[in-house]
Amino acid sequence: MINNDILVIYPETVSTQIALYKGTSLLFLKNIRHKPEDLKQLKEPDKKLEFRTNAVMRELKENDTELDDIEIVVGRGGLLKPLNAGVYEVNQKMVDDLKKGTEGWHHTNLGGLIAYEVAQRIGVRPILADPVSVDELDDIARITGHPKFERKSVFHSLNQKFYARKYAKANHKNYEEVNLIMVTIGMGGISVAAHRGGRVVDVNNAYDGDGPFSIKRSGGLPVGDLLRMAFSGAYTYEEMMRMITKEGGYAAYLGTSSIHEIDQMMVEGDEKALFISDACAYQVSKEVGAMYAVLEGKVDGIILTGNIFHSERFLENVKRRVGKIADFALYPSVNDVEALAENAFLVLKGELEVQQYA
Repeated sequence: MINNDILVIYPETVSTQIALYKGTSLLFLKNIRHKPEDLKQLKEPDKKLEFRTNAVMRELKENDTELDDIEIVVGRGGLLKPLNAGVYEVNQKMVDDLKKGTEGWHHTNLGGLIAYEVAQRIGVRPILADPVSVDELDDIARITGHPKFERKSVFHSLNQKFYARKYAKANHKNYEEVNLIMVTIGMGGISVAAHRGGRVVDVNNAYDGDGPFSIKRSGGLPVGDLLRMAFSGAYTYEEMMRMITKEGGYAAYLGTSSIHEIDQMMVEGDEKALFISDACAYQVSKEVGAMYAVLEGKVDGIILTGNIFHSERFLENVKRRVGKIADFALYPSVNDVEALAENAFLVLKGELEVQQYA
């Protein structure tokens, strides 16, 4: 029986979610919304970190949280060097890499950093689980077509590992015994992965330009046209990166990245919005087909996760194209907070080893 509490910290673009668990029971969940104008003034990572850490501590105090009852703090994993799957202690080396953006800067970097700062203040252990840089690719999946480039593994690893294990358990198997194609559609990118024997052997890089387009990301673009645009002199590097990672996809075609506004457009029968949604489902289905080839046709199930699968039209579009490959399992959410809590719980039970980042 685990009596002490688990604190989960999950930063997003303009908010920071925190959750307190006792074992596997949720005590409270809070989404701390930050004013965009406040965030814009914070240019340095240290300033962003201090601002969000103070907000978390303030929220804990306002909810009369007994800090002495917290035994472990677990944060969302950011852009780190390629790692094996699992749980890692947030040590000084990891803090340095997250702050410097050694592998890139993303708001998820703040997950480990805030966990470290909060843990330091209350005197407990900080960890993170299955960061986005989990890399289990087969060597053949790394080949691109030119030796100066190598495919990288950056995807929704926490979400996919969590639901893959949940699916396997529901089917009375271990995760290591099944072959799965998993689709995760988040607010940013889309990950489509081949899971074989407990490893993600192939997956598109959902972070900076591979696979299907999403709400804000452009996905895979025609390379020649992209190069011609980049060297036209009309755009800076920063503008091109925004175009690819923040202002592409639905946002570029429909003029908004608001899920509510996009849903409303489709409810009202906006033909362009419906067509772009169909195109996204089409690209997701193509990627599922590619992973079917990776697994040589040996697929136990296709797992779909993400709020977009509440859309019957989107779901049916995908099913119609790839439904004959294997049975579908639908988890229409991205419940990373629960996934983090479960990993921390297993650490406290002694069932998961905490690895060291070096």
